[in-house]
Amino acid sequence: MARWQLAWSLARRFRGRRQRSRFLSFITVSSTFGIALGCMVFIAGLSVMNGFSNVLETRFLQLIPHVEFRAVEGALKYPETIYAAAEQHPLVTQARPVIRTQALVQQGREFVGVEVTGIDPTRGHNVADLTSATAWQQLVQPNTILLGAGLAQKLKLGAGDSMTLVVAAEQGFQAPKRLQVTVAGVFTFGGQVDHQMAYVNLDTARTMTGLTEGVSIIELSVADVFAAEQVANEIGYQIKDFVYLEHWMRTQGHLYRDIQMVRVVMYLALILVLAVACFNIVSTLMMTVQEKQRHIGVLRTMGLRTAEVVKVFVLQGIQNGLWGVLFGCLAGVVVSLNLPHVFSWIEQWSGESLLSSDVYFIDRIPVLLQWRDVLIVATVALLMSLLATLYPAWKASRVEVVKAISA
Repeated sequence: MARWQLAWSLARRFRGRRQRSRFLSFITVSSTFGIALGCMVFIAGLSVMNGFSNVLETRFLQLIPHVEFRAVEGALKYPETIYAAAEQHPLVTQARPVIRTQALVQQGREFVGVEVTGIDPTRGHNVADLTSATAWQQLVQPNTILLGAGLAQKLKLGAGDSMTLVVAAEQGFQAPKRLQVTVAGVFTFGGQVDHQMAYVNLDTARTMTGLTEGVSIIELSVADVFAAEQVANEIGYQIKDFVYLEHWMRTQGHLYRDIQMVRVVMYLALILVLAVACFNIVSTLMMTVQEKQRHIGVLRTMGLRTAEVVKVFVLQGIQNGLWGVLFGCLAGVVVSLNLPHVFSWIEQWSGESLLSSDVYFIDRIPVLLQWRDVLIVATVALLMSLLATLYPAWKASRVEVVKAISA
C-alpha cells in the first residue's frame, strides 16, 4: 500500500504546475478540458436519445397497437381462440376488438379522408386518456364519433355538431354509403394522428362496413413492448383464422431503430472524441518523461523500481482523465437536467418551436437522464485515459539512469 501511496504522491508532484513548463501545463489542462467536454456533451446527447425512446414507448404506442390480428377478408371467424390465447399469455395485458375502415368526411362541398376505428368503449382503450370522460361516455351512443383535434379544427366542428361520413362499398360497384354522425368530442394526441384519425363504437363501425356481427381486428397490448414480435408469433400459432399478423416493430419500428442507430453513432463518436482528447495525455506524458529524465534517474538510484516508475506515469495520466471525467460528468448531469429550460429559452428567443406539434406527436424535445449512461461514459473515458498512459509510462521505465543523471 505504501508503494502505491508513494507512486500517487510522485505523480501528483510531477503534475504540479510548479514542476512543469507553461507549455506543458497548457497541454495538460487542454487534455483535461477535452475529456470533460466530451463527457458533458455525450451525457446530454444520450439523455435526449433516452427521452425520445421513452416517449416512443409511453406515448406513441398508446394509439399504435402492440400486436394486431386482422382478418384476411370480412370478420374473424374464431375470435374466441385469440381471446383465450391472449388471456393465457403472461405478457398480454389487454385484448380489444376493433373494426377499421377508411372514409371521407363530407362537410358542405369539402371532402376530407379519415381513418375510422371502431372500438368497444366498455372495454377501455388508450384513447380514453386523450379525451374527456363525457366524450368517452357519449361514444357508447349509436352514430357518434370522436375526432382528432386537427381534423375537427379543419372542418370547424365541435361536440354536438353533425357530419356526414362517406364509405366506399366493400364489394362490387355499389354506391358509397352515407352515414350521419354526431361529434361526441375531440381528442388531442399530436402530429398527423390528430388530422387523420377518428373513433366510433363497434355498432357504428359495423353499419359503415356492412359487417353483421363480429369484428375484423383484435388488438393486443403487451407488458414488454419489445416482446411484441414474440407474443404475436406465439399466439399466432394457436389461432384457427387466416389472419394478417402485425406488430408495432414491423409497422412503426423504424422510429425505434432510428433512435438506436443515432445512439450507436453517438457511442462511436464518444470513443473518437475521447481518443483525440487522450492524445493530449500521451503528449503530456511524453514531454514530462523528457523533462523529468534527471528526476527519474535520481529516483532510480534511490531504489525506485522499474514497475514503480511505470505506476508513477500511469497514475499521472489517470489523474488528468479522472479530473476530466469528474468535471465532465457533473457538468453533463447539470446540463441534462436543465436542457428542457434551455430549449424553452431557445424557442422564446427565436419565436419558433423546435418540434411542431402538427408534424410530430410531441411539441418539446424530451430529456431523460439515466445514470447508466453516466457510468458508461465515465468508464469509457477512464479506460481511454489508462490506455493513453501505457506507452509513455513504458518509455519512462526505459530511461537509462547514468545518462539521465549526467544530462
